[in-house]
Amino acid sequence: MDITIKTALISVSDKRDVVDFAKALAQMGVKIISTGGTARSLAEAGVPVTSIDSVTGFPEMMDGRVKTLHPKIHGGLLALRDKPEHVEAMRQHGIAPIDLVCVNLYPFEQTVARPGCTLEEAIENIDIGGPSMIRSAAKNHKFVTVVTSPEQYPRLLEQMRAGNGAVGGRRREELARAAFGLTAAYDAAIAKYLNQQAGIDFPDRTALALTREATLRYGENPHQTAALYKLPRRTEPCVANGRLMVGDTEISFNNLLDANAAFELVKEFDEPAAVVVKHLNPCGCAVDPDINIAYRKAYEGDVVSAFGGIVALNRPVDVELARTIMESYSRFGKALGAEGFFAEVIIAPRFNEEAIEIIRTLKTWGSRVRLIETGPLDRTRIDAGEYEVRYIVGGLLLQKRDLVGWEPTVLTFPTKARATPEQLEDLRVAWLVAKHAKSNTIVLAKNKKILGVGVGQMNRVESGRIAIRHAGNEAKGAAMASDAFFPFPDNVDQAAAAGIAAIAQPGGSKKDEDVIAAADKHGIAMVFTGKRHFRH
Repeated sequence: MDITIKTALISVSDKRDVVDFAKALAQMGVKIISTGGTARSLAEAGVPVTSIDSVTGFPEMMDGRVKTLHPKIHGGLLALRDKPEHVEAMRQHGIAPIDLVCVNLYPFEQTVARPGCTLEEAIENIDIGGPSMIRSAAKNHKFVTVVTSPEQYPRLLEQMRAGNGAVGGRRREELARAAFGLTAAYDAAIAKYLNQQAGIDFPDRTALALTREATLRYGENPHQTAALYKLPRRTEPCVANGRLMVGDTEISFNNLLDANAAFELVKEFDEPAAVVVKHLNPCGCAVDPDINIAYRKAYEGDVVSAFGGIVALNRPVDVELARTIMESYSRFGKALGAEGFFAEVIIAPRFNEEAIEIIRTLKTWGSRVRLIETGPLDRTRIDAGEYEVRYIVGGLLLQKRDLVGWEPTVLTFPTKARATPEQLEDLRVAWLVAKHAKSNTIVLAKNKKILGVGVGQMNRVESGRIAIRHAGNEAKGAAMASDAFFPFPDNVDQAAAAGIAAIAQPGGSKKDEDVIAAADKHGIAMVFTGKRHFRH
């Protein structure tokens, strides 16, 4: 059913394009009711405006807290116009119908995101009248059109012009769904802030306010549908907030998962670092003062697995680095037994224009690779309040993010042999990689380059075998990291047989004394980190 818009109530905090929108409505003969600053803006622009107090018979009061909470407003929004009792009540009480509500809400999230925002300021930016009008209009969308964003103006005006001022039922329903989504997200943001202020991590009820960013080609498999949703107003450099420069192929669900895994690992390092990820696990990682060398070392860590992987860097990509990446196979990989190389995604803080041109044109696969630009890395912008969310059938598991990294001040050294400064650096790199790999995890490193990674095995000894086998002769003198403690000395004995020189592990096993004794027997330096990094 089409409803002709005769009266509109406009009250917005975000005044982008509202004057043009109101002018267009007025030109179609729509009566404009407005409040406060919005009314002044429209009047100054020459739009005929009826003030809210002339409708309600009450002045705006209490610093604007009370102005639209009135029967003549909500009656005009909620009345069922095909129900005689409602129509009669409107007649008796002098309530006129309102056909369109254009409202957006006080900027609560922007306010609380400002440094130094006080609780009082936050409370004052909790909108009451706005959500009430939105919900009233959305509930009665059979008769009322609700507009909650400037992005909705052009399409709505186009439909009204085509329909002689009328809006169709399907469009009203669509706008109502968006309106309820907005108010739900708004309330979720307020509840989250108030819980944080009270130090409550896991309240009795919680909601995640998300906005759809993109519909994806499919999920993990072609028969699954998928979409990317973003948390609002997060400034942390990350994949979700990155600028996507898509190639010939759209980015996929799996691409985003892998890109996130790669970038979150590379963010652990302050010095130039490169990471290569395949199926959520790091197959290469290295740090070096020269980002080009760091990339080369990361790629050489596993040239076979790097094929079709994700490349993450914590430094901008210039022409030299772009060439190094695109020529990985011919420069380094072929001699190491690779069958070829291409990357699904390259993610970095920035790409200069010449580098993009090199990536797109140097190799045929360059036209397909997706580039994600995150902006400068800044660890002070990491959102420690975010949840990690895992789905189980019928519910969600929420936990705080694992933001513990390498902590030199809490390390303990239980063995007779003491790790050298060089070994500690290798242990740091191996330990951080282990943090971002699937349990059970064993990682080997030497010269700040990953040599072998064993992940996801049902027992840690098997993960050790995989890592050592991949490292080959380079395992001699290497550093080993384990994401969790050794329950028995078997991994130490296995490491000793391969010539491993130093081991980092959390400690805390009932068999720690046996494990330490095995390390002492073999002359291995062991470091206890005191922290576990299970990643299921």
